[in-house]
This record gives sequence, C-alpha cells and structure tokens, in this order.
Amino acid sequence: MAYETLLLERKEKVGFITLNRPKQLNTFTTLLAGEFNKALDEFENDGDVRVIVVRGEGKAFCAGIDVNELKGKKCLDYYQWVSGMEAMALRISRMGTPVIASVHDLAIANGIAIVAAADLAVAAEGARFGATAINVGLFCMGPAVPLARCIGRKKALELLLTGDMIDADEAYRIGLINKVVPPEQLATETLSLAEKLTKKSPLALQLGKKSFYKMQDVEYEKAFEMVNNHFALLCSSEDAHEGVDAFLNKRTPEWKMR
Repeated sequence: MAYETLLLERKEKVGFITLNRPKQLNTFTTLLAGEFNKALDEFENDGDVRVIVVRGEGKAFCAGIDVNELKGKKCLDYYQWVSGMEAMALRISRMGTPVIASVHDLAIANGIAIVAAADLAVAAEGARFGATAINVGLFCMGPAVPLARCIGRKKALELLLTGDMIDADEAYRIGLINKVVPPEQLATETLSLAEKLTKKSPLALQLGKKSFYKMQDVEYEKAFEMVNNHFALLCSSEDAHEGVDAFLNKRTPEWKMR
C-alpha cells in the first residue's frame, strides 16, 4: 500500500520503516500511527523480511505526539486517539519479526516509547532521550509501559516524573539501548546488527521472541512451564535438527523456516 507519512524499503532480508514527517520532527499523528501499525503488519507478513529497522527522516528520530491533535476531543475520543498512538508498542511485542530502533538526535515521549518497545536499539552519539510530557502538564502514560519493562521502575519513574533528558551514554548505561556509535556509522552499524539476525533460524528467532514476551508477565514457575513447551515445539522443527547437524559437521545451516 502507499504511505503518506512513512517510507518503506527492503534490502534483502531487512525491512526499513522510516518515519517521514521531518519538518514536524516525525511526531505522531493519527495518520502516522495508523500507517506505522500497518507497516509493521506488512513486514511481519512478508516471508522475505527477517528483521525490521525503524528510523527517522531528517533532523530527529521522533519527538513524540503532535500536540496539534490534542484539542477538541471528548474523553472517549481521547481514549481511542491515544490507544491508536500506543498500539505500535503492543504490536511489536506480539510480532515474531525482531524490530531494531535506529536513533539519532531526539527520541522523546512516543519516540522513547518506540525505543523501549523495540527489541533492540542502536543510537548515534549525541542522541537524547526523554519522557517529557510532564513538562507540558501531561504524562507519558503509554510510553511508561514499555519503559518500565525495559529499564525498571525506579529509572522509568525518574524519567517520567522529572521530564529530564538523558544522553546516549546514559541510555546505554541503564539498558534503554544496546549500542552507541558515531553518527556517521549509525546506518552501517544498525544494518550490521540486522544482518546478524537474518543469519539465524527464522523459526527459532520468531518463536523465541514471542516466547520471551509471553513469559515476562507470568508467575515464575508457570513461566518455566510455558517456555519449556515452546522449546519442545521448536525442537520438533526441521530448523532445530538442521542447526544442530550443521554445528556438528562444521557447515553453514540451510534454514527451512518450518
């Protein structure tokens, strides 16, 4: 489908979603939120795409939600509106395809939500992160969900309650991102990480990711029961036997994705 607020691109087995409202610092509108969700679904259902990279066009990665859409709504309208804005975080957690955020300059409010919700994140030196809604009389309630699960209660609340910005080094230190790289290396380092994942068994990657998210909120003992069932299912696949045989015979595996 055609997109007005996004750019979609495929490079071999990697799908790229680029937020494309550069003059507005890639802030979320109702249209962008809806298109983002559709783009995630499009790549999730594309058998040739093994990894998704999310990035921003222009000066910033994403500066949150476009506040121009805030006025003139009733309570139910606000609920439906913000539910659409935050749907991407839930979608990412339910997808089998790994999602990598490639971040430069600003990632605030819904921008930091994308980073926290993404499975992995690479950031350029100089990138800044914040849950800044508190500074304008609001609160990053949606971003708080993936943020708390990503960096823990105390650090999440510090960002949410103060609205303070942190730099890429601090974001790396607290576990919000996986790697900090020079700005000129952001694209190549992100692609390198994505390509590393494309070489893994697609079935193992997808089933493993889904299992990871499902077990996070389950009681400790029940989580083991759940993931053991998932592992047994994976062991019965062709890919599992192919991977072990390739390892034992020192050859490159040929994944069947079944």
